[in-house]
Amino acid sequence: MPVVVLVADGARLDALQGALEDLPALRRLRDEGGLHAITSVFPSVTGPAYTPFLTGRFPGAVGLPGIRWFDRSRVACGWPDYSRSYVGHQFGRVDEDLDDATPTIFELVPGSVGAMSVITRGLSESNRYGTLTPRSAARVAMTHFLGRADRWLDMDREVLETIPRRLREDRPPFVFAAMVGVDKASHAHGHGSRLVRDALRLVDATAARIRDDAERGGWWDETHLWIASDHGHSRLDAHDDLAQLVADTGARTISHPFTLAIDPDVAVMVSGNAMAHVYLGLDERVRRGWPALRARWSSLVRLMLERPATDLLLLPHTSAHCEVRSARLGTAYVSLDGATYRYVRESGDPLQIGCDVAGDADVAYDAARHTPYPDAIVQITSLAGAARSGDIILSATPGWDFRARYEPIPHCSAHGALHRDHMLVPLLTNREPAREPRRTADVFVSALDALGIAVPARVDGRSFLSSS
Repeated sequence: MPVVVLVADGARLDALQGALEDLPALRRLRDEGGLHAITSVFPSVTGPAYTPFLTGRFPGAVGLPGIRWFDRSRVACGWPDYSRSYVGHQFGRVDEDLDDATPTIFELVPGSVGAMSVITRGLSESNRYGTLTPRSAARVAMTHFLGRADRWLDMDREVLETIPRRLREDRPPFVFAAMVGVDKASHAHGHGSRLVRDALRLVDATAARIRDDAERGGWWDETHLWIASDHGHSRLDAHDDLAQLVADTGARTISHPFTLAIDPDVAVMVSGNAMAHVYLGLDERVRRGWPALRARWSSLVRLMLERPATDLLLLPHTSAHCEVRSARLGTAYVSLDGATYRYVRESGDPLQIGCDVAGDADVAYDAARHTPYPDAIVQITSLAGAARSGDIILSATPGWDFRARYEPIPHCSAHGALHRDHMLVPLLTNREPAREPRRTADVFVSALDALGIAVPARVDGRSFLSSS
């Protein structure tokens, strides 16, 4: 019973819905199984947002708080800058940064095949395709830094040629294939562009070829084919240079691509580019929490909150308690006590939920699902509680991002934030689920369920193949 997961990286739910008339294979899946609106993770950015598909966990909790982060512990990242960026030569460090105690689906399902996957732990060399070889990784780097968005579609064409053939010839039990053209085209030209439509047609062609081979071979009725996205996109109207803002206060600031400084005070680590971690007092080896930092850094927080680019500003107090601020909508707190998530309004309702909330992850999901910040209670709690996260975490206002310089492709679209356009993603299934899918982490649990493999004790999703 093969399980095939195709990730149309960066595909917005509404963009996919609007293109379905031109995508016959995906439209057929919608008609037979369904098109479901599910939520991604915070940060909603490629790499961290692959963790729920491949580990069933939210990214911060398993060591991937963003595509750029600062290592206070000085254990994972080395001298001289103690920082990580998966955009560039450190791309291959994802597997070692991922929590050792968190198994990947590739480790749990021997014989799995992966293509263009950021996470590869457990994949044999013969079962890796795309960016997973040194030669193709070099080609990816050249494509990225030359700013050629159209060339990413060539890599999607390689997925189209290799993955259906591998399924036809060997029938591996689990296949994960990421197709990145939609994301790169969206950054360069916007999510409604012709190039995005071209990228979606490649996803459609891949699904069509897989189905055709399975029907001819007599194994379609045993196959689960799921098409999902890891994050959405939103149009950019302006860039805010967050690192420069901090440096202008007189703080000795590091940020990528320039992360070397003498005795730096602050590290600004931007992802997507609509979210950012800001690390304060870099000489400290552990995160102290906002109450211990307030006296020195309150003026910087006020300055950040006054910027139009800042939608939500998060201040972790402890690993289970976080302050949420909005310049317009006031302050609230999110927390986790055992299995109970809480959202308590103090001076306002920054998440626009309309009431205080107390309950398990499903209750928290239902409370926020129709707001501008779906699943925000759970996602904020998870990321704010992660040891590698910043002392300040920012989510950008729609239309803004936090990085004004050093992008090889001048971005006209961004992602990474908590707001709906980035967090709400599609899931197409080739048969009706037993229950409504909710989160991208559900895909991992459902895949193991379909394959009859025991689910790890600690996961952040539930199977949509079972009603229990």
